[in-house]
Amino acid sequence: MDTTGPRLDVVVPVFNEAATLRASILTLQAALRASFETIGWQITIADNASTDESGRIADTLAKTVPGVRVIHLTEKGRGRALKTAWLTSDAEVVAYMDVDLSTDLRALAPLVAPLLSGHSDVAIGSRLARGARVVRGPRRELLSRGYNALLRTALGVTFSDAQCGFKAMTARAARELLPHVEDIGWFFDTEVLVLAERIGLRITEVPVDWLDDPLSSVDVGATVRGDLVGIVRLERSLARGRVPLAELNTKLGRRPLDTRVPLMLQIVRFGVIGVGATILYSLLYLALQVIMPAQWSNFVALVISAVVNTAVNRRVTFGVRDRSTVALHLTEGLVVFGVTWAFTSTALAVAGTLDPNAGPWRNLVVLTTANVIATVAKFVAFHLLFRPAPPAEGAGAERVTRQELLKV
Repeated sequence: MDTTGPRLDVVVPVFNEAATLRASILTLQAALRASFETIGWQITIADNASTDESGRIADTLAKTVPGVRVIHLTEKGRGRALKTAWLTSDAEVVAYMDVDLSTDLRALAPLVAPLLSGHSDVAIGSRLARGARVVRGPRRELLSRGYNALLRTALGVTFSDAQCGFKAMTARAARELLPHVEDIGWFFDTEVLVLAERIGLRITEVPVDWLDDPLSSVDVGATVRGDLVGIVRLERSLARGRVPLAELNTKLGRRPLDTRVPLMLQIVRFGVIGVGATILYSLLYLALQVIMPAQWSNFVALVISAVVNTAVNRRVTFGVRDRSTVALHLTEGLVVFGVTWAFTSTALAVAGTLDPNAGPWRNLVVLTTANVIATVAKFVAFHLLFRPAPPAEGAGAERVTRQELLKV
């Protein structure tokens, strides 16, 4: 092992793990010696206020096993243990894994390589990414997938697995980001990742082989409740601007791509998508006429086509990629839909008054004409609503154009 100082510090948080601690640390040490012989590394056992023999065993390991250190905390909390260990480390990259070694250690090198090379700022093991191989019960599988789906819906995140106990980040990012992380328990992982994504850090996901530990002492019910409380708290904190995202972006964030689309190309794309949405609307309207009145057919067809139209225009026509604004933009799109519906339903009512015996095809012509007129107003509204968020001020927030990206 390199004696110039550790470039990698792998933290293992421990709470009452006397039965498995020694074997796990020796297994981890062997894996580090095999995969990282050319760089300095260390293992930090974070004794998380254990009440069994874990603390004594950790002290013995630190004295007798090269590359192992130990820190003792007087208060319990996995987030507190990781935060303390990472912020007191002098390594270039800090990582952590669960003491049960549920994750195959062969994924450790792919996890930290993007950080050591400067390619990424955060790396996470994922049990839900393509290529991962996972053995666990249906209950935990359902909870994991449900939780991550909730995060994507509520917080607009793009990473696939928030709570796999196998993560790493650069020490520089940790020093700036962790002081703003409030949770000291199991939600710590999620909060770190959400803030990292919001300030523009690059997150690399590594598919892992993961074997569930049937003897895990984690209280799943309490963890789920804590996570739900954490999501609500974090949403409020972000909404109220309690985390200095712009300042952190300036210090750490990578320059975002300039995804803005030229106006003429916006018009062309909007028109093509509009034709497709009109065809979808027409087919739905004619099909629904069989089972419901014209006004209801118009309403339902408009709702479905409006959601599709909004989502596609947001991404394709106006180049918006930020998933954190999906819910907001869909809501704004439905407001625009409400105006369109009011316009088309009025046109349909007027047409019905003038000719009560008109069939669905004549009504469709009237509605299509009304939709074309409403489309102009819709484009103007979308053009104003779906603009990519401007970058925060500062050198770190300058945008990278597509031309610049191609030159790299």
